[in-house]
Amino acid sequence: MSKREEVISKLRGVPEGLPSVEEVRAMGAENPHLKCVVCYARISFDGRVKDAHGIEDQHRDMASDAAKLGWLVVYRYTDNDKSASKESVVRDDFEQLLTDLTTGTTPEGFPIHGVMAINDDRLYRRPSDWERYLKAFTSHEDRVYHDSNGVQDLYAEGFEIKGLVGVAMSLSETRKKQRRSRNSHRSRAIRGQAVAAWRPFGWEDDKITLRPAEAEAIRQAVHDVIAGASISEITRRWKEAGFITSRGNPFQYQTVKQVLMNARLCGYREIKHELVRDGDDQPIVGEWESIITPKQWFAVTAKIRERGGGTGIPRGGLVHKYLLTGILRCGNVLEDGMVCNSKMIGIKANDWLRYQHAYMCKKTVDGGCNKTYKRGDKTDDVVTRLVITKLEEEAASKAREVPDWDKAEALERAVRSRNELERRWHDDEDTDVDDETFFRNLPVLERRIKELRADQAKHAALKAEAEEAEQDIAKSWKSKTLTQKRDAIKKVLRAVIAEPGGKGNKAFDPDLLKPVWRTSG
Repeated sequence: MSKREEVISKLRGVPEGLPSVEEVRAMGAENPHLKCVVCYARISFDGRVKDAHGIEDQHRDMASDAAKLGWLVVYRYTDNDKSASKESVVRDDFEQLLTDLTTGTTPEGFPIHGVMAINDDRLYRRPSDWERYLKAFTSHEDRVYHDSNGVQDLYAEGFEIKGLVGVAMSLSETRKKQRRSRNSHRSRAIRGQAVAAWRPFGWEDDKITLRPAEAEAIRQAVHDVIAGASISEITRRWKEAGFITSRGNPFQYQTVKQVLMNARLCGYREIKHELVRDGDDQPIVGEWESIITPKQWFAVTAKIRERGGGTGIPRGGLVHKYLLTGILRCGNVLEDGMVCNSKMIGIKANDWLRYQHAYMCKKTVDGGCNKTYKRGDKTDDVVTRLVITKLEEEAASKAREVPDWDKAEALERAVRSRNELERRWHDDEDTDVDDETFFRNLPVLERRIKELRADQAKHAALKAEAEEAEQDIAKSWKSKTLTQKRDAIKKVLRAVIAEPGGKGNKAFDPDLLKPVWRTSG
């Protein structure tokens, strides 16, 4: 259990040193004015330190006030790091409090004569919660309630309406704060200022200057993902290199994916997955140093979405140990004149041989003929050289085939039309564009702009991928993972037919390997 969880645990339930239920009831019988009260503490955000100091302070202050009033605290309810204004958030201790108020006792059996909170907005911020709380509280007579305003009479006539007014004011203030926060965030984004709460991975604490080792790791990862590497491989590599997130946690698949899809990498800003743009509809460039180019960012995000069907979720599959397992096919001619054509498997070579692995046709019981055997290292070398040559030819051709994006003018016209529509709608003297006309035409223009921007991003990704492919393929081949190499091979080869070399210990013959190339059809 962490230190924070220990603190929270101590701030829940029966306070330390409290007499037994029987003793407390006896004390009440002796002193009819004794009030057994429960305390509720809540905080929406526990802060970056996450040490539960907020709720600890609340319970300490409530205990002090209870002592001054001569009340006995018999139970404590605590909801740490939980909002009261969001419907999706379930506050377990608040729900338990309502149940216990209705029952009339705590889970241990202590009577409940009242409730204490630092402020009423700790208990409720939404009308529905206020109504539920008031109903549970007043389900028994003569209870007391205390907050920062002192002792309150929740049974008084009109208090229900007064409470609703307070909730409405609290809710209004919450929304104002949220709106101010959003506006401030967007304003800073438009100015290109760094707004991250935590140091982004790849940058120093100033969020502007690059941290060389992390930036280079990101740069290499982007290059590799565009070239075919999986997020899982990048995650494993970063873990082995000892990288951790800026919050001090080990990298997981999802956090690596978030890093690589962040527009900050190329200097852009995003809000809710939309690029922040200026008045000329151009992406805002931030004040921080960029790690990759916009083209590379479009390419890597497109690759990640493409693999996960838009989600980036990794797809399962068999992990092979040898480069050409399943790609090599046996070319032995059988007695009936048919070619075996069984997929060959990689095996560990015998210890006395000078090479470490080999490829062989499967046994007859597994559907093969067990007649073809190839030395692994030399087979890998021959096929690799063939594939690299083919990839270099295709890369040069592919780079020439990607034309410039031809819809820039259409996008500019759509943006201009939308801006003109908004200008005329705001212009009081222009009576041609009323509310109905504006809201009927705006979605059409917005949809058109969104479609054109998506097409532009897709084209930029294709262009970047083609440019990446033009780089020195032979030089970068060694740094590729086994999965990347196999994917690259399967892009250009359907199979490699391995013809048997005959009986006896004969020299390796590369001519017995017949590549079957993929065609455009």
